[in-house]
Amino acid sequence: MKIKETLNLGKTKFKMRGNLPVREAEWEKEWEDNKLYEQRLKLNQGNPRFDLHDGPPFANGNIHMGHSLNKISKDIIVRYKNMRGFYAPFVPGWDTHGLPIEQQLAKQGVDRKTMDRAKYRELCRQFAMEQIEKQRTDFKRLGILADWDHPYITLQPEFEAEEIRVFGKMFEKGYIYKGKKPVYWSWSSESTLAEAEVEYHDVKSPNIYVAFPVKDGKGILDTENTYFIIWTTTPWTIPANLGISVNPQFDYSVVQVGDKKYVVGTSRLEAVAETLGWENYEVVQHLKGSEMDRMVAKHPLYDQDSLVMTGMHVTADDGTGLVHTAPGFGEDDFNVGQRYGLPVFSPIDNKGCFTDEVPDPDLVGMFYDDANKVVVEKLEAVGALLKLSFFTHSYPHDWRTKKPVIFRATTQWFASISKFRNEILDEINKASFMPSWGQTRLYNMIKDRGDWVISRQRAWGVPLPIFYAEDGTPIVTPETIEHLAKIVEKEGTNAWYTHTAEELLPEGFTSEHSPNGKFTKEQDILDVWFDSGSSWAGVMKNRDNLNYPADLYLEGSDQYRGWFNSSLITSVATQGKAPYKQVLSQGFVLDDKGHKMSKSLGNVISPNDVIKKMGAEIIRLWVAQADTTSDVAVSYDILNQAAESYRKIRNTFRYMLANTSDFDPETDRVVYDDLRSVDQYLEVKLNDLVKSCLDAYDRFDFTTVFKQVFKFISNDLSAFYLDFAKDVLYIEAQNSKERRSMQTVIYDAAVKLAKVLTPILPHTMEEIWGFLHEKEAYIQLTNMPEVETYANHDELLADWQQFMAVRDDVLKALEEARNAKLIGKSFEAAVTLYPSEEVRELLAKLNSDSELREILIVSKLTISSEDAPASATNYENVAVSVEPAEGEECPRCRMIRTDLGEDKDLPQLCGRCAKIVRENFPEALEEGLE
Repeated sequence: MKIKETLNLGKTKFKMRGNLPVREAEWEKEWEDNKLYEQRLKLNQGNPRFDLHDGPPFANGNIHMGHSLNKISKDIIVRYKNMRGFYAPFVPGWDTHGLPIEQQLAKQGVDRKTMDRAKYRELCRQFAMEQIEKQRTDFKRLGILADWDHPYITLQPEFEAEEIRVFGKMFEKGYIYKGKKPVYWSWSSESTLAEAEVEYHDVKSPNIYVAFPVKDGKGILDTENTYFIIWTTTPWTIPANLGISVNPQFDYSVVQVGDKKYVVGTSRLEAVAETLGWENYEVVQHLKGSEMDRMVAKHPLYDQDSLVMTGMHVTADDGTGLVHTAPGFGEDDFNVGQRYGLPVFSPIDNKGCFTDEVPDPDLVGMFYDDANKVVVEKLEAVGALLKLSFFTHSYPHDWRTKKPVIFRATTQWFASISKFRNEILDEINKASFMPSWGQTRLYNMIKDRGDWVISRQRAWGVPLPIFYAEDGTPIVTPETIEHLAKIVEKEGTNAWYTHTAEELLPEGFTSEHSPNGKFTKEQDILDVWFDSGSSWAGVMKNRDNLNYPADLYLEGSDQYRGWFNSSLITSVATQGKAPYKQVLSQGFVLDDKGHKMSKSLGNVISPNDVIKKMGAEIIRLWVAQADTTSDVAVSYDILNQAAESYRKIRNTFRYMLANTSDFDPETDRVVYDDLRSVDQYLEVKLNDLVKSCLDAYDRFDFTTVFKQVFKFISNDLSAFYLDFAKDVLYIEAQNSKERRSMQTVIYDAAVKLAKVLTPILPHTMEEIWGFLHEKEAYIQLTNMPEVETYANHDELLADWQQFMAVRDDVLKALEEARNAKLIGKSFEAAVTLYPSEEVRELLAKLNSDSELREILIVSKLTISSEDAPASATNYENVAVSVEPAEGEECPRCRMIRTDLGEDKDLPQLCGRCAKIVRENFPEALEEGLE
């Protein structure tokens, strides 16, 4: 008989290599075929709820790493909540309306302006549904467990109908109005933009100082050769100038320069003098801004007046302290102009070109940016241009087309934030935010937010449900809204374009403003942020298996000005409460150098490429390792590090499975009180880990979960318990109490760690589950491990933590002996400890039921009460002496022993091994060992 046959060498079919790209897809198909999502919810039916509301990604192209971070994070949370017994559904969603899809059709040669609106919108719908199917496949391949057969989509008729009802409710409360005011206008999209659709990029702009002659100085300023100086970076807006704004509280100086006098803010005088090259100037007069109220200047180019007005928006940070004011091209300009009764003059068309309203025939039809040069030349020709320079600054751009936008006054529909701003702010204070600064960020955004422009001049979206009477009076009533919503529920919003206004109005509808019974329809659509911002109504409030308000909204930090913002506004406006109880925001995914991913930089990493090379589990582990409170880096180097962590986790589980393959938890388990102290120590450490991980999951802190588990696997298991366990698991008799005790601990660790890691690594943990001796068919249908209470918890931890400090000293001494060529492997050592009295008592206590020699993996351990010799190495509470162990190596246990051959029938074995073999392998005595 071979000696190897007397050992309990671990065996398992769990493979070292995961072959994730292939095996993951097989698991996902099995989950889907067996309706695991539905099974899990059925198990938790009637339990406390947890409702995460999925913020809808836009349906356009395959998913990217940002999508992966977002959706995997949600999946981890929902899986965890379900395994804690919550009824936690996950309904995925898609945002489908808006410009990007129109742009994609334009690239395919579709011209929306020449097509029937309904047919064009059907092409948009078809494109969106193709993109949804593409992204759904991508998300499922990440291992996301969700209700993929019943997602919510913003183009669904039932969703659109609820959105129309939200609009109607806001209109009924007086929060919707029509007005003409400056808004972000994208000439490249030919539409208004919301603040959330604007991003900032650096541009080079002209920087001009212009002199406006004083026409009426109210007896305070001369009108002869006296000028107001304004500064602007948008020369093209000078033709629309109707006024000059000053701060009523500022001091202003009249400065003599040669034969001319100029009015400048006193605090800006020195800077302006330097910029304009005034070497000899004299201040001849002082006055307050308030004294200039309603003075009149003459426009430098045209025969028209420019009214001097006062406003607190004027600052002394730059410029001259006098602000060029064109009410049609700026929010502050508009506001001050309204107070003074100025018209909202905006002679620019949808494409950014001057209309024939502009008081300069040379500019008619000219693109606004091209007009900069022409206006500057005209100002120079009349002597009004004092200085021209150029500078680079941050400027708003359309986030879709990446082209600059302009402020342009147009007639639009607005949602009045000011009418219920305080209610919104109160609701922000009631919600919790992670990170906590998110609350302050959103609060300040709402506090400072202007009214929301909700109309868009596009085709692909939900139409503004507004009818017009013959005299132009808008008609929105609860009756018209509900009637239209019911039509939309059946036909979708294309009904707006396939039916006449009369057909869409309630039967017999009349209006005093339409004596002939004729009505028309609004042609603008709703802002797409109104679409997704109404999802609480179209999904959470409208589906039987979901709850409103949601427990959690989770998106990128850009959604403070996007979805978090618009959802909050519509919900508070119509329901009086926020749509969420908690908000969790995450940073952006960047490359490892901190750059945004782009094809031009060549730094784009596709999730699908990573899955084909490494598997989705590696992406999921990257998500769990990432600190999402700030921007998250990704590169193949970072993913390879995640893959290394995965291999460590997998191989540790493989070892545990191999060494518990003959362990039946029903019959072989050793109860806690009968475990050795060291085994109890690992059970307590495992229990503390479970508690720590559950607490971290409750905080949505996956990083801590991963770090704690990986630390436990690396330090407590691999580097400690499993390291010395070989001397028991392989050597002791199969059914010995010592071996079964360690197997109890190892099996418990495998089960509990697998459960704790399931939300993060569901494919791998499901594979592991098949090798454990548990009743449930799938680990995802089990619950998270319970946190146990151990009476000896504190004392046990204190004792073993003190021992671990002694162990560290022994390991250092062994390493020094190894470096000195005194020993090779640690089994060749005989160690003598010379501890302090306190440590001696501890070691004696622990050694009484847990063999410390075994734990230190040496062949001989002596705990001496004598003084340490000079040759010993001194540490804080113990001195350590290391010598080569005397005797020979036992071929079975590999220890150096002096009792080889004491059993004459088994002469090659040490006394311990001979006893084990004699009692358990009688055939070895008959056949002999080799």
